[in-house]
Amino acid sequence: MKLLLLSRYATFAGCVLLTLITLCLLPEHPWLWPLTLVGFLLTLLGIYDMRQTRHAIRRNYPVIGNLRYLLEYIRPEIRQYLLESEDDHLPFSRAQRTLVYQRAKNLSAEKPFGTLEDVYRPGFEFISHSLLPVRQVDPTDFRITIGGPQCQQPYSASIFNISAMSFGALSANAIRALNKGAKIGGFAHDTGEGSISPYHREHGGDLIWELGSGYFGCRTGDGHFDPERFAVQAQNWQVKMVEIKLSQGAKPGHGGILPKHKVTPEIAATRGVSMDEDCISPARHSAFSMPIELMQFIAQLRELSGGKPVGFKLCLGHPWEFMAIAKAMLETGILPDFIVVDGKEGGTGAAPEEFTDHIGVPMREGLLFVHNTLVGINLRDKIKIGASGKIISAFDIASVLAIGADWVNSARGFMFAIGCIQSQSCHTNKCPTGVATQDPARQRALVVPDKAERVYNFHRNTLKALAEMLAAAGLEHPSQLEAKHLVRRQSSTEIKLFSQLHVFLKPGELLSGKISGEFYERMWKMARADSFAPAEV
Repeated sequence: MKLLLLSRYATFAGCVLLTLITLCLLPEHPWLWPLTLVGFLLTLLGIYDMRQTRHAIRRNYPVIGNLRYLLEYIRPEIRQYLLESEDDHLPFSRAQRTLVYQRAKNLSAEKPFGTLEDVYRPGFEFISHSLLPVRQVDPTDFRITIGGPQCQQPYSASIFNISAMSFGALSANAIRALNKGAKIGGFAHDTGEGSISPYHREHGGDLIWELGSGYFGCRTGDGHFDPERFAVQAQNWQVKMVEIKLSQGAKPGHGGILPKHKVTPEIAATRGVSMDEDCISPARHSAFSMPIELMQFIAQLRELSGGKPVGFKLCLGHPWEFMAIAKAMLETGILPDFIVVDGKEGGTGAAPEEFTDHIGVPMREGLLFVHNTLVGINLRDKIKIGASGKIISAFDIASVLAIGADWVNSARGFMFAIGCIQSQSCHTNKCPTGVATQDPARQRALVVPDKAERVYNFHRNTLKALAEMLAAAGLEHPSQLEAKHLVRRQSSTEIKLFSQLHVFLKPGELLSGKISGEFYERMWKMARADSFAPAEV
């Protein structure tokens, strides 16, 4: 700890040392007074940096941390490079991070001299506008009710919520800031599979409890599901929905291990695990092994929670497996209240590179398949669909609502709002902004009230931007967005509407036997309600 503190405060310590040494030598060497003055002023700056609450980097790296902000403003060309250029090795560009920072800080996001995008680049997307725009759209009305016919406590949710990030992956102060921001703004905070920590409860924001394969927070001593422990947690007023995590975008089909030397007393208490052994997240669930059993597990959780909405999250893998779940819905009559589609482009601090690059279906393709399957079995109106995976801007939200999502979740966007700079040091416990570390000295740099306000601002300003886009398109609510409203450039001379690019099944088409497209027909025939294994076709 002392070495870590020394490395972070080395520049500040050097300034103090410079001041003291030159001050002692000043009587014999008067010409040293400029160095004494410089050292004294930098020492004062360092003291101010450690006491101010707006910039986590300056709190963790007094004096030298100011270089980051100085370079941003030293001249327009450098600022343009720092804020808006692309980084091939980073999952998000500086332009995206800057957009979040501006909205989180209530700064204007308007730019002169037109778009920064190459509008003739294949893949460029835009939303078409109307010659009869709506005068004003109220973003406070952007909510949906989640809870199907089998749910007794439906939840009125914002269409934009905080995606799953666990305590342990994020610091206590990060969890506090996210949840307090969600409380202020009236939107939901997904706990991640690390269960519900005291920091999730501190400010009373709405929670979506994510239940992973480790059943953290409701497990037996040998790691299986414990109904009694689940009921105690799930019936708490703060828990609004329960989400079974089948897989996540960044590492679908991959378990996880938190070595015992990294299991702190707080993490052990939150997850319900022992500090004397590794904390294991298995690659698959033990509570069910076939689609029908998954439906029965959903019904059990809904009853134990007191009738709250219960659904599941997955990154789409084998298409027939999701259709097997759909057939199990029809066979059992048990329906999830919601399904969250995660994309392979989702992030995590602990995934093998091959998994992040080459396993899992991208979010839009997975979303469209799930939407089409539910439409094809006449259940789309009874089950809400969420989407998560690199969603940052209002246009990102619009682009997935147009092809089937009812709401979206964002993880990295809200991480940016609380100060993440993508230093990619999550696994080292040395996060410079206090977001992804359990080091108490580092996470104190993240000041909860300030960052909670930024979480609220980012949510509010993003939905305000979405409202302005909808108004320009002649729409009054996000639910009116359709595939015909979005456009993608195919080549320098051709553009197509999303409705022309994608296949959309008709209601009941999978049940009718007259299925458009060989792919959907083949996957439907391969799906079995009694097994995730494909049937012979």
